[in-house]
Amino acid sequence: MSATDHAAPIGAEGHYRALERLYASAPVNAKFASSLHIVGEGASRLTFTVTPEDYHAAGAAHGTIYFKMLDDAAFYAANALVTDRFLLTTSFNLHFSKPVRAGNVTAEGRWVSGRRRVFVAEARLVDEEGEEIGRGTGTFMRSRIALSSLPGYAAQP
Repeated sequence: MSATDHAAPIGAEGHYRALERLYASAPVNAKFASSLHIVGEGASRLTFTVTPEDYHAAGAAHGTIYFKMLDDAAFYAANALVTDRFLLTTSFNLHFSKPVRAGNVTAEGRWVSGRRRVFVAEARLVDEEGEEIGRGTGTFMRSRIALSSLPGYAAQP
């Protein structure tokens, strides 16, 4: 079997678990203490541990961390609806509500609209106390990249 001949997962649950494996396999995610769970059609939950390595000079999480968590949660909520193609982020707007210094943060992603070529999804960040610390909305479009061609998405043997 070649690298592009991976078996596609079966059914919605198989697709969700394959997206979780895809997230875990991305090299960038080895840099973060995070995990993804697709909770259902158009919904994702990302847990993330903020540490001092994520801080800007004033001692709180840098905005890139907010973007990473929000984009990933919204992206995977949208890609939960698409079983054949990898989506690409085309735009993302984010709003910072509160700084976070350390601890566990949850990003909750939710699909908003679109089912053909362009998808809109939003996400919110919640700290350990349950307070919202940020939110964002993204636009995602279908790429030419087949999910089944990505080794992280492939069904487990």
